[in-house]
Amino acid sequence: MQKGMHTDTERCVRAVQSKDARFDGWFFTAVLTTRIYCRPSCPVVPPKAENMTFYPSAAACQQAGFRACKRCRPDTSPGSPEWNQRADLVARAMRLIADGIVDREGVPGLASRLGYSTRQIERQLLAELGAGPLALARAQRAQTARLLIETTPLPMAEIAFAAGFSSIRTFNDTVREVFALSPSELRTRAPKKGDTTSSPGTPGALTLRLPFRAPLNPDNLFGHLAATAVPGVEEWRDGAYRRTLRLPYGHGIVTLAPNPDHIACRLTLSDLRDLTVAISRCRRMLDLDADPVAIDDQLRTDPVLAPLVDKAPGRRVPRTVDEAEFAVRAVLGQQVSTAAARTHAARLVTAHGEPLNDPEGGLTHLFPSPEALAALDPESLAMPRTRRATFTTLVAQLADGSLNLGVEGDWTQTRARLLALPGFGPWTVDVIAMRALGDPDAFLPTDLGIRKAAQELGLPSTPAALTARAAVWRPWRAYAVQYLWATDSHPINFLPV
Repeated sequence: MQKGMHTDTERCVRAVQSKDARFDGWFFTAVLTTRIYCRPSCPVVPPKAENMTFYPSAAACQQAGFRACKRCRPDTSPGSPEWNQRADLVARAMRLIADGIVDREGVPGLASRLGYSTRQIERQLLAELGAGPLALARAQRAQTARLLIETTPLPMAEIAFAAGFSSIRTFNDTVREVFALSPSELRTRAPKKGDTTSSPGTPGALTLRLPFRAPLNPDNLFGHLAATAVPGVEEWRDGAYRRTLRLPYGHGIVTLAPNPDHIACRLTLSDLRDLTVAISRCRRMLDLDADPVAIDDQLRTDPVLAPLVDKAPGRRVPRTVDEAEFAVRAVLGQQVSTAAARTHAARLVTAHGEPLNDPEGGLTHLFPSPEALAALDPESLAMPRTRRATFTTLVAQLADGSLNLGVEGDWTQTRARLLALPGFGPWTVDVIAMRALGDPDAFLPTDLGIRKAAQELGLPSTPAALTARAAVWRPWRAYAVQYLWATDSHPINFLPV
């Protein structure tokens, strides 16, 4: 699969005729006779090839006057893998739009964060996606509105506000245009066991299914999150990973549990306007928009990795919902055990995190903000003086904005800024690049676990030689790291009991 796949008509037709779910989210099929658009795996009888046309985004379909299919619900397919594997302007813009920036700051805010003019942003998005930033944000608002209509008893006026619409009229018109149903009709037709269900257990909670491309191996994904969980902020409870979320309009608590065909997600939010952002960040943390078939096929070309991939395909890279938080925790974890890193982080949380109430479990705080950490007394930090200097420099730059680890960042420039900080060596920079920045090709040749696995597998174990040998794994070396780590019996590699 590749950039601009929607232009390869013959390949798209084959995917639709075979109902191939691997292509869901890569492109959308618009049917000229019915004026409906679908995902490639739509269960209805495929239309004739001459009646199909293809678009790169749901927003482009909507702009061209097509309505979403009521059977396959194309707007609920996994997101395109491209936006999390690329570092160019369009990919960075799409990550920001998914994070709700257009709704909060408008197109000028999007352009400002990317360092380009609004005209440049609109031109590039239109050229590649067939829709500009406003249309892409509108499509996202429509999906958020449907989610709230189908999963909550909220009045329609509140839903319109929460989904980001400027007026009830715009909300009504958009829902009718996109779904060919009024908001009340959507609620009446809500599936009993579809993509979303209501949550009877917790008042105010939303329960939904997060789709992904199969296969997905949950072991290292949830094992890593659970093994490194910071008490008070994260926990593993009743077969699910839970954590607190710092969000643009408020805070939230999310519960995520692996299932064979989806991730069960339960969200409790202090402000419903944060729903889209919370979902986007959870998908990013669990790497749910990855294309595991393409990744594993590439890694299987190496005879050393092939048996590891065949044994447990579909490993994802465990990432984060908060890039600044992860960078702080990476510094706390330098040259200490996982348990020691958790202890250091837990002390910071208790002393400087914002308290919140969790009626379901043992979550007590939001992780401290960079501003709170920058204001603390460095002498209160129980760590060596050199690491204290690393910590204080990092949080100061995060707090004043001179270091930005957000989804809009340029990976190369951000790496350079991190390497310039005192106490930041290749391991710290690469682990932040892999898990916070989301670089799918980040590699950790100096990591002890990687060097141990390399030695056991007969690969070179010195960093320089291993880096040279790993060239055949590009551009997916971050995924190769997951397979190499999985050769060990460390708790990060197993689902907790």
